[in-house]
Amino acid sequence: MTNAIGYHIAKDMAPIATVERTGFKRLMNTADKRYAIPSRKYFSQTVLPNMFKTEREKVAAELKHLKHFAATSDLWSSRTMEPYLSLTVHFIDEWQLRTRVLETAYFPTEHTGEMIAQGLTSMLSSWDLKEENLVAITTDNGANVVKAAELNHWMRVQCFGHRLHLAIENALKKQPAVDRAVKVCKKIVSSFSYSWKKKKALHKAQIELNLPQHNLKTSCPTRWGSMHLMTARLLEQKKAITQVLSDDRASRHLIPKWSDLDVLEAMNKALAPLVEFTDALSGEEYVTISSVKPVLHILHSRVLAEEDDDVELTKAIKSDIISYLDDKFSDPTTEEFLDMASFVDPRFKASYISAHHVPTIQENIKKEMESAALDHTGQTRGSTAAEHQHSSFPSSEAKKPKKSLGSFFKRSEATSSTAPAVSIQQAVEAELSSYLVSPLQDSEENPLDWWRQHHAHFPTLSKVAKKYLCVPATSSPSERVFSSGGNVVTCLRSCLKPEMVNMLVFLSKNLD
Repeated sequence: MTNAIGYHIAKDMAPIATVERTGFKRLMNTADKRYAIPSRKYFSQTVLPNMFKTEREKVAAELKHLKHFAATSDLWSSRTMEPYLSLTVHFIDEWQLRTRVLETAYFPTEHTGEMIAQGLTSMLSSWDLKEENLVAITTDNGANVVKAAELNHWMRVQCFGHRLHLAIENALKKQPAVDRAVKVCKKIVSSFSYSWKKKKALHKAQIELNLPQHNLKTSCPTRWGSMHLMTARLLEQKKAITQVLSDDRASRHLIPKWSDLDVLEAMNKALAPLVEFTDALSGEEYVTISSVKPVLHILHSRVLAEEDDDVELTKAIKSDIISYLDDKFSDPTTEEFLDMASFVDPRFKASYISAHHVPTIQENIKKEMESAALDHTGQTRGSTAAEHQHSSFPSSEAKKPKKSLGSFFKRSEATSSTAPAVSIQQAVEAELSSYLVSPLQDSEENPLDWWRQHHAHFPTLSKVAKKYLCVPATSSPSERVFSSGGNVVTCLRSCLKPEMVNMLVFLSKNLD
């Protein structure tokens, strides 16, 4: 019972003081009158640390033999303005994409690139993770985090969600009409947010006009897509908003003009489809990195392509977003990495790789396959030698197994076979050719399910797929860690020590 309460506190981020509250005591007394609830001190000093130790050993065992893994990292300040540095790792185990939160470490030093680089290296070392096995780290575009990855000589993947957010901001800043319309929208939303009378009147107007009974939404500068959600909701409720503001003489000046509504509609038409792409690429339970190149292609060819009924403002916003993304994802190293990830995804293969890049990507894939094959050969020889050494001392008591009829034919075939040995290069060529001619997987299916079914047919290429497909396309996993951190360090628990914060976040994110 005590461990179950500890699990509840850790997993649901409940205050440890819950165990001393009257309602909780009444609940436990109803469940079992014989059970005596331990003190809060016992939970904080014994139960939770023991759970943390057990779970840490479990995670360490998962990570012990990892050949490849990816990571995300970010910086965050708690409600008490204490700085933290997060680290999450991502890997494929038995063709399941897995995520583990390793650290939410107190980071009171200067947030320079050098110090962040040292902090991240120290975190990996504390978990016995080798830097050479790190495929890539996904981060936002903060200059200090970018420099940290460069100093550690790590491959860095820029967060697609953050980059798209900046592309939208950049495009809208170039349009003065958009800036004015958005300010008007924010003033309207603010006037309804702080007035219960206006909220009541809006609800009444929605019923009269047969509109959805939705509240207005506010915009958050750091939240992806929040501005679009705010403007879309205002456009949905514009008739009800106009009616409410018209009835209030003090608020009539806030009634949106037709010119502002036209601007918001033009902006909304350009931005509406982008929110869905950001949400889809922010997942951490399925493969995302291989979809970045296909998404960029779709944005070019369909989503942000100019349409006949687009006004000039919509065309300008679409064009600026595309130009910004093209510029930021044109880096040769980034482009090659994304192409490699797309190639080993059976839904895409070479479909979204530029024709002149395909031969280069195939050569790189071959090199990776040959390296994986050589590693496998070395491991096989080592294990065979160990088995031979172990079997060279047979037990005198062991009985000699009886030969089967099939064993005679097997020996005969082995001695009479004259087939030439196949080199690693030939095997790699054959395996890659077979992969390329196999049918594409349906785009809505999970590529890891395909690899689970076909990895025996592509034993070497499957190892390359495990390497690249574990990388997340966005830094959302680290953002979610800080959301959990915010639920742990609340106004009522602002005095938690950093060690306890790290422990509670770790348990909340990693407990099954």
